[in-house]
Amino acid sequence: MWNLPNSLTVFRILLVPLLVVVLLTRFSGSEFWGLGIFLLAALTDLFDGIIARRTGAVTVVGTLLDPIADKLLISAAFISLVELGLAPAWMVVIILGREFAVTGLRQVAHQRGVVIAATWWGKLKTLSQIICVSLLIVSFQLGRWALLGKIALWVAVALAAASLVTYFRAFWRRVAEVGR
Repeated sequence: MWNLPNSLTVFRILLVPLLVVVLLTRFSGSEFWGLGIFLLAALTDLFDGIIARRTGAVTVVGTLLDPIADKLLISAAFISLVELGLAPAWMVVIILGREFAVTGLRQVAHQRGVVIAATWWGKLKTLSQIICVSLLIVSFQLGRWALLGKIALWVAVALAAASLVTYFRAFWRRVAEVGR
């Protein structure tokens, strides 16, 4: 149960409160510290999955904790950005609503013996969120380039909506197949 991938997932969870404190406590360089913590946490998400699959260290605990850690990180980052006035709440609600909706769909599908696998839309959505959060965290330092963060936020919202549609389609298609 306790292996490197699960340790990375727990480490990501432990970074979440630190990220929030750093983002919401204004001090010289806080944006860069926040960016570093966020990117470190995002990298643990990438590496825990790769290591688990390549070493055969996939566990039930890891399968349960990894998506929780992902949702905690993204939720904490976006909610902090709303608090800082860097992201409109309605856009963040769309992004986070998608996360909870897909989690619910997967749970219902799982109860019916159906696995809804991650899609490229979902992976693009995650990448867009990481880029968006990163740009918004340092937007104070970007000057005239701060517009990139706002554009990235619109892209993240669009990809959240598009990936939600693909998951709903996959869900209905797979559940309909099982029902026959």
